[in-house]
Amino acid sequence: MDLFSAGLLGIVQGLTEFLPISSSAHLVIVQKLLPNFSQPGILFDVALHGGTLLAVLIYYRRIVWELLTFKNPHLMWILIIGTIPAGLAGYFLNDLFESMFASLFWVGITLMISGVMNWFVDSRQDIGHRAQGTGWLQALTIGIFQAIAIIPGISRSSATIFSGTMLGIDKKQAADFSFLLSIPAILGAVVLQLTKHGAAVSDPAPYVVGFILSGIVGYFSIGWLLSLLAQNKYKYFAVYCLVVGALVSSLEIL
Repeated sequence: MDLFSAGLLGIVQGLTEFLPISSSAHLVIVQKLLPNFSQPGILFDVALHGGTLLAVLIYYRRIVWELLTFKNPHLMWILIIGTIPAGLAGYFLNDLFESMFASLFWVGITLMISGVMNWFVDSRQDIGHRAQGTGWLQALTIGIFQAIAIIPGISRSSATIFSGTMLGIDKKQAADFSFLLSIPAILGAVVLQLTKHGAAVSDPAPYVVGFILSGIVGYFSIGWLLSLLAQNKYKYFAVYCLVVGALVSSLEIL
């Protein structure tokens, strides 16, 4: 794979991992559009996710430090509970869903589902419930929605922020919890893939480029999403997902 393709996919991963528009859907779409594109393999996907993992760790470094030093045991507890469903789904069902929803038609359908969830988030009024007060049942529910997002085209951010706001958590707090919940989810996926496939590569340059760009773009994407959420502009993501999803599914049929 050439460096241009690696860089482009790194940028796409960084943008779409945290924005509620589905990174899996956009990576599939971009790979289909790139001329003479050859699949780089699982390890390149690991490198891209490693970059976005580093991005969220740096962005939330203060909270991460609190968790590592056991200064916020309640948040640690609910993050563990919220991670369990995705961990089980990723281990047992990931390959099944990857094969079931591999076509662009189904990616478009699931992308539109993400759009519907985004629309509901934008229409939801905050009622003052903060994520720090989230109970174990709410964390488990959000975790189940995160597990559903292993289906290609279902945005992890869409699913978790949607479920959080439907449970009465403030949009900003739901987004923060969603991003913190992504840490063990991404880390678990990276470890699982490295365990299965190892870390040996013939040419590390594309992996390094993808890792760096996904990390840099991912860091700024988090701040951008939180800003748009505060300005009640989340509906733009809803419209985008609905339009792109419908277009992708239609083109696959024609």
